[in-house]
Amino acid sequence: MRAFLVTAEEGSLSAAARSLNSSQPTIGRQVSALEDELGVALFERVGTRLELTAAGLELVQHAQAMSDAAARASLTASGQSQAIEGSVCISAGEMFAGHALPPIIEKLRRQEPGIEIEIVASNSTSDLRRREADIAFRAFQPSHADIRLTHPDLFAEKVCDMASRFYASSDYLERAGYPQTREALCGADFIDFDDTGAYRGYLNQLGFNLAPRNFPVRAESHLLQWELAKQGVGIVTTLEMIGDAEPSMQRVLPDFAMVRSMWLVMHRDLKTSRRVKMVFDYLYSELKAICPGT
Repeated sequence: MRAFLVTAEEGSLSAAARSLNSSQPTIGRQVSALEDELGVALFERVGTRLELTAAGLELVQHAQAMSDAAARASLTASGQSQAIEGSVCISAGEMFAGHALPPIIEKLRRQEPGIEIEIVASNSTSDLRRREADIAFRAFQPSHADIRLTHPDLFAEKVCDMASRFYASSDYLERAGYPQTREALCGADFIDFDDTGAYRGYLNQLGFNLAPRNFPVRAESHLLQWELAKQGVGIVTTLEMIGDAEPSMQRVLPDFAMVRSMWLVMHRDLKTSRRVKMVFDYLYSELKAICPGT
């Protein structure tokens, strides 16, 4: 049933296999076994994707309910654990995880050697309600900051406000003539996240006038974006605390910043887990100490 649900969510057996850390033939056999047992076809192939049949659409609602119930049971069981040992999974964006977390985790491991730490360094949002992580470090737009209203199953504490800025290498800025105004950036090269135009649209809402030609290079990985920018490929956006610490990089438009509220988030059911609550409180204290202006 889990193989069926993830295949329905991902749209292909290969994507489901990657998500479940399995192989495509294994997932295919499990889905076929379920179809044989039920006596119905659950998927039909449309191009390169698998689409749910009418029977599949009906079943997927029950499969999702089963998955949610299993996740709640797991959360409840984990929430009762009182031992200061075991595994805690932390989710954070690539740049923040790679630059800010290592010294914090090293200190935590020295203080609590019984706790095992798994770090999910991803720019995708981990689903805490499905136990994709125990604790997540997230950035929310101010209009979505009240997580207690938008996600009542989650518990969050605001750590601080963090600024993101434009950065580029000295070599690139010299070639670009050290642009000093938003208008001057109309001829600059930015490193984009994808081909949707969402990043360009966001910047234009902030008063820029950028066109598709301003984004000749794209990389989904923030770490790769940063390395590309360090090599002089173009301008990149990153957290001030990371960008200012890199001597080979300079601020572009030094007075311009994009400020977001940064939050630590966990599922409410895990508040009674001593190890998860201890790691949550520890991260909050350590992150608060390194946040600018706190």
